[in-house]
Amino acid sequence: MDRRSFLRISGAVPVAGLAGWPPPDDWGRLRKRLAGPLYRPGDPGYPEAKQGFFTMYDDRVPAAVVGAARVEDVQAAVGFAARHGLPIAARSGGHSYPGYSTVDGGIVVDLSRFSGIDVLAHGRVAIGAGARLGPIAAALAARGRVLPAGSCETVGIAGVALGGGLGLLDRKHGLTCDHLEAARIVTADGRVRTVSRTAEPDLFWALRGGGGGNFGIVTGFTFSTVPIADVVTYKLTFPTGTQAALLAGWQDWLPGMPDELWSGVNIGAAAAETSGTFLGPEARLKPLLDDLVRRVGTPPAGREAVVRDHLSAMRSFDDHESRPGTAAVRAAYVGTSRMLLRPVRDPAAVVEVLTRAPRVGTLIDSAGGAIARVGARETAFPHRSALASFQFLHGATPDDGGEAEARRALAAVRDGLGPEFGTTGYVNYLDPEMPDWAQAYYGVNLPRLRAVARHYDPHGVFAFPQGLPAPRSTVHIGAT
Repeated sequence: MDRRSFLRISGAVPVAGLAGWPPPDDWGRLRKRLAGPLYRPGDPGYPEAKQGFFTMYDDRVPAAVVGAARVEDVQAAVGFAARHGLPIAARSGGHSYPGYSTVDGGIVVDLSRFSGIDVLAHGRVAIGAGARLGPIAAALAARGRVLPAGSCETVGIAGVALGGGLGLLDRKHGLTCDHLEAARIVTADGRVRTVSRTAEPDLFWALRGGGGGNFGIVTGFTFSTVPIADVVTYKLTFPTGTQAALLAGWQDWLPGMPDELWSGVNIGAAAAETSGTFLGPEARLKPLLDDLVRRVGTPPAGREAVVRDHLSAMRSFDDHESRPGTAAVRAAYVGTSRMLLRPVRDPAAVVEVLTRAPRVGTLIDSAGGAIARVGARETAFPHRSALASFQFLHGATPDDGGEAEARRALAAVRDGLGPEFGTTGYVNYLDPEMPDWAQAYYGVNLPRLRAVARHYDPHGVFAFPQGLPAPRSTVHIGAT
């Protein structure tokens, strides 16, 4: 049994790998090879360097954080981890729901210095893997362009794109991964590869929805973009007690809507509202919303529609405005997900499940449109025909009952839904307790994804609890 497997099974992951391992001289040699900093336990700056977005994982103690400043630093970190049997994980935005980018006893490769955003000719953009969505949107807007992606400004582009990339423009323009043209990645053998449709196409296919951390460490992307446009944002708030009617009306209304309309629903014990975006004139949106109100059967208590510039519209939907822990730069909450595969037969029964745990928040995002016009096997993202995604969130502070209680409440909701949801989930909302997680996240693409992982990481250098690479075996790559 290799060292990493023993530590995982025994639960005895110490502060710096195995006690006294790797030897201090090896760490010293690694430090000299790096252009960026190396933070080890006890070093100034280490407590801050090891932190991700979620405070629940602050007790984890990585053996080192590599503040990568160049691709060669990533290569050095990968080679070191491979030789010494240490777990290794990349960190872009640090928003991994299970905290997989903060590894006990392993190496965190901090990519925040790879934050360049270079707008190229012909509507293309080169983006470093450490860039965040907010700066990306601002840089592109200044050039009259948009990359379809999420609205939470602090989330990193790498996780978004590698998992698929749901967002407020995806019914019109597709997922973030649909705009990926090329990626630069350091694979388990320490090589730097630039992949595209014509260069190592299987790996490129896997990076378009196959999840972060599975095939190597991506350091940069090239995307296509779309022209910027003003956006109409809308919000309809219905009286309490209309949750089932809203869900029923919305799911029947959505498939007939034009691609230009994206719509979300918020359902809770005291919440029944829908909000969204429309890429067109407000006058054209009005009859579409009138149709939804007619289907719900109850006039909304509040109704608004506002024409905004693109950046203002995206910021009005910043995910942190509707998530627990919004008052702080960092937060404590956990999440899970399901994909709605077809309209539910009994909306009232679904609403009962969604509202039985008052601390669980439910965010429903529309799918369809351009997403569904890409085949399930054309990219690694499998849920092309879904009607919507359901994200469930629960605070994980002591006042919320802590992380364990939060996960119990989420599981009751996740597993209590009907057959219309299948055993599905969105890989960017990773849940460590998701039943049959690999099938849920990857569906029909799972066999091919595992084959790609075996090819590029045969020794499991990038293995993690919900990763596609097989568990690590002994490997030797180059010199220290």
